[in-house]
Amino acid sequence: MIPDVTHAKYLNGYKLEITLENGKSGIVDFSRYLKRGGVFERFRDIEFFKGFLVNHELGTITWQNEIDVAPETLYSEATISPLPDWVEQ
Repeated sequence: MIPDVTHAKYLNGYKLEITLENGKSGIVDFSRYLKRGGVFERFRDIEFFKGFLVNHELGTITWQNEIDVAPETLYSEATISPLPDWVEQ
């Protein structure tokens, strides 16, 4: 089971420091999402990006309750761990 995100802090640019319920923490750089387009186009507005919230119900970070990143992805990036085998890439 992937630990939920319990806290997130804006650092600079598109970087957030996240803390997980198991006590681990790390930095996630969201700048790569700018290339994905779609809903992530909204990240081009840095003020929108800075408006993230930790959604404790979902265990992840959300932006205006319409954009989120899977908790397993955040865990993998923050802890520099491979994604679980069950995650489709």
